[in-house]
Amino acid sequence: MSKTIVFIHGAWVTPACWEPFRGYFEERGYECIAPAWPGKDRPLDEIRADPSPLLGVGLAEITDRYAQVVRALPEPPILVGHSFGGLIVQVLLDRGLGASGVAIDPAPPKGVFAFEPSAVRSLGSVLLTWRGWRKVVRWSYANFRYAFVHTLAEHEARAAYDNHVTPETGRVFFQGALAGFSRHSPAAVNFRNGERAPLLILAGAEDRIVPASVVGRNYRKYAGSSAVTDFHEFPGRTHWIIAQDGWQEVAGFTQRWIEGHTPHVMAPD
Repeated sequence: MSKTIVFIHGAWVTPACWEPFRGYFEERGYECIAPAWPGKDRPLDEIRADPSPLLGVGLAEITDRYAQVVRALPEPPILVGHSFGGLIVQVLLDRGLGASGVAIDPAPPKGVFAFEPSAVRSLGSVLLTWRGWRKVVRWSYANFRYAFVHTLAEHEARAAYDNHVTPETGRVFFQGALAGFSRHSPAAVNFRNGERAPLLILAGAEDRIVPASVVGRNYRKYAGSSAVTDFHEFPGRTHWIIAQDGWQEVAGFTQRWIEGHTPHVMAPD
């Protein structure tokens, strides 16, 4: 019986963002794997000191890294992704990989309108960077505070920034923002694919960088698919939904859904 979860992190952070979820699921008998994006399989201080390995890394390279991990496992795993990781979960499921998938505050696939005012403001400094798609970009604490953790107390927000935020490849943001103009976008998903594994999409009601309205549009794009697709919105949650106070409720909801929708996975006695 497969009870393996592959956690996929998003931009600006490392696999360390999954520590609360990993601990939760490992305590319940799951084997948890949290691979890093290319260039991020190093200690936080090393990434900050020398982010050059991130230069030019794009969505295709990141997605292919996770596809290799999934294919190397003895059985199809459960895929759980946050932000860009949630987009990657959708792409992998569309490729026929994974026993089920959970996309938490996912970056929108091609075809989902994403340009809400708060989302534009959250990434404005990156998207206005001259030739930013060719550069490694950095995020100020002020930008992180606005986009990820605006409801948290100051000391909690600062700790999240100090302990998690890294420089990032600028390419992924431009690939996401311009997906609609790219014929072969790595952010494309066949929303009508009825053969993919079950998918749960989760939204945080207070998310600014991927607003709940955008996540809801993402979910509704799957209306033409016969595959299982579910949606749930958590009130009061920011984009830091996987680590802010109350993350246990999100993990518990995720666990119950997984155990009700994943082939060969059963709830504990």
